[in-house]
Amino acid sequence: MTEPTQDPLFAQDPYPAYAALRRACPVQPMANGSGTRSGYVVTGYAQAREALADPRLSKDTAVFFAGKESRRRLHPAVAHTMLASDPPRHTRLRKLVTKAFTTGAVARMRPFIARVTDELLDRWPAGEQVDLVGALAAPLPVIVICELLGVPEAERPAVRRWSGELFAAGEPDRVDTASHAIAAYMTGLIAAKRARPGSSLLDDLVAARDGDDRLSEEELVSLAVLLLIAGHETTTNFLGNAVLALLRNPGAAARLREDPDRVPAALDELLRFDSPVSTATFRFATQALTLGGTAIPAGAAVTIALGAANRDPERFASPDLLDWDRDAAAHLGFGHGIHRCVGAPLAKAEAEIVLRALIARFPRLRLAVPADRLQWRRTRLVRGLAALPVLA
Repeated sequence: MTEPTQDPLFAQDPYPAYAALRRACPVQPMANGSGTRSGYVVTGYAQAREALADPRLSKDTAVFFAGKESRRRLHPAVAHTMLASDPPRHTRLRKLVTKAFTTGAVARMRPFIARVTDELLDRWPAGEQVDLVGALAAPLPVIVICELLGVPEAERPAVRRWSGELFAAGEPDRVDTASHAIAAYMTGLIAAKRARPGSSLLDDLVAARDGDDRLSEEELVSLAVLLLIAGHETTTNFLGNAVLALLRNPGAAARLREDPDRVPAALDELLRFDSPVSTATFRFATQALTLGGTAIPAGAAVTIALGAANRDPERFASPDLLDWDRDAAAHLGFGHGIHRCVGAPLAKAEAEIVLRALIARFPRLRLAVPADRLQWRRTRLVRGLAALPVLA
């Protein structure tokens, strides 16, 4: 079957295509636009969860692409991040950043997140149309992760621009150029931190690099770039998708307005319902294996469709309904296994604070345009809105 991303309607609503794929077979070979096989796609929940935890599915892109010709010129700091590695390298790198996203560490960030959220909402024009993505969902996570990493305020707009360009689907030259720009920026910021140390997460990573030769300079830059990008792109999409789900489901939104303390429990269902990460990052089979009854040969690329898995009726009854009474804690929106999103606690804290603020300040928030006119970003990896026009 040909990749569903070739369908122009897929970006707007991928779930019918995902359902069709899953009904045909939860694990199946896919063909690209020219009809040649491009790997395998996993759309069933049980199979996706198994694949995410299977050590035979490697994430080491350097190994997979070794010796293969390519016109791409991604900067190594972007091409070979912690996400594109296996243990023991992945284990060592992840350990360095995990402490920044513990429950306690995130709790200490909450007052800052709440203050920035209120400041952004204070700028909304009363009674006028506003783009919720541009005015809230995009800037808030950038400000938060930049604060965590110690990125100076004046330099944050450039960081946000480069990060957005890294997800420009169908524009490889633009993506490659942005990768070099953001890597060069982080290299310079690291040098500045060395000259004048502070108390940010990036300062901690610099100290780890300079005090432990197991972390190379290239790995330090790569970690910094990954945290900067992953720390806000996915959260921006989470916020936009969550608010849209509420606007399109007024009954569910009303229940949250009646009892805002339900918001934390609602976050898992919102992540399941419209996952901000549509497909997991690249994996390939290091040896022949069988997944969901389908034989996958060694060397084959495997795409795990998280959005499809989260709507599998075998795991979640009536999956196309937004249901606060559902136990959605086992969703795969943050992945699963050793590569589960390290920043999940921070993303959920930001979403909770934003939704509580919107419910309290704008109880009559509504879409400013028909839902079928909304523009979605055209990329397979993440699922998010280019803009969300609302009336407050």
